[in-house]
Amino acid sequence: MFLDLLKDENDGIAAKHWISPTISSTLQAAFNSPQSDRLKQSLEMAPRFLTLYFATALRDVNDSLLCALIPVVMSRYAAMFPDKVFSFKVRKRLSDFILAAFQRSPNIIAVLKKPITDRLGEAHDNPAEAKLALHLCWAIGEHGAGGIDRKDVARELFENLELLLYENLATSRVVLNQEPGSDSMGASSRKSSQARLLCFVVTAIAKLATCHSELLPRARVSLGKVARSPTSDRRVCQQACDYLGLMNEPAICLSVLGPSTAQGNGPGIVNWSEGGTKMVAHVPFYLLAEQKGPPFHDFSFTDLIPTE
Repeated sequence: MFLDLLKDENDGIAAKHWISPTISSTLQAAFNSPQSDRLKQSLEMAPRFLTLYFATALRDVNDSLLCALIPVVMSRYAAMFPDKVFSFKVRKRLSDFILAAFQRSPNIIAVLKKPITDRLGEAHDNPAEAKLALHLCWAIGEHGAGGIDRKDVARELFENLELLLYENLATSRVVLNQEPGSDSMGASSRKSSQARLLCFVVTAIAKLATCHSELLPRARVSLGKVARSPTSDRRVCQQACDYLGLMNEPAICLSVLGPSTAQGNGPGIVNWSEGGTKMVAHVPFYLLAEQKGPPFHDFSFTDLIPTE
């Protein structure tokens, strides 16, 4: 079933037909016309079918099929029937599926490096692509580009994040230099969306460099440029400064920004799954940086309260 659904629906049709002027005008005309009962039911049922389809995919299919499905999902993220409620519901399910797939198998990020970088490069095209880029940036940083052994992939994705960061910094200068009063509402909305994207990019850069220490010098340079840029949004600038400060404390940085899928315990890493049986004393993380093995202060409740 999944192989059948993954068949290319564009066979025999010009590339990017979903965003061609003809299709766009046709969809807009259909949206502006009174909606039939059948169309209303379709708009209501499609998100539910997607929920069931993605849940089944995450439960039953292997990584190979996920690698085939995710690029199709990403390509359709911006190609939606122009109904706000329908688009919101469908895009939420698409993004939830992508993030859940990466959470289940982080190594997929390395396999799908090319589609991911392509989507990051299209973040300027429209708000939908920018929102998809937010999720991809989060996944790259959260999972360390697929794992600590994916050094080459991490470097390439880091370079794409750098490029996205510098492009947005340059664009923010253009917006800042525009004459006041010219489309102020649109400019304000674009600036807010751009600041949000930059926050995600800055976080992804910091998390990726924390997982792959060889990227730390480049991360410091990138974040330093953001912190010193006179056109940076205040929130983005503050976030960059915070991450630069964290990088001066490796143990704290690893605890705060380290990947959630990391194996083993490093300095400053707390295994919260043992919270029911272990007590962790209030010892600053940086004091543990020189410790080897389990911290001496980590003890069981049974050591304090004898059992009968």
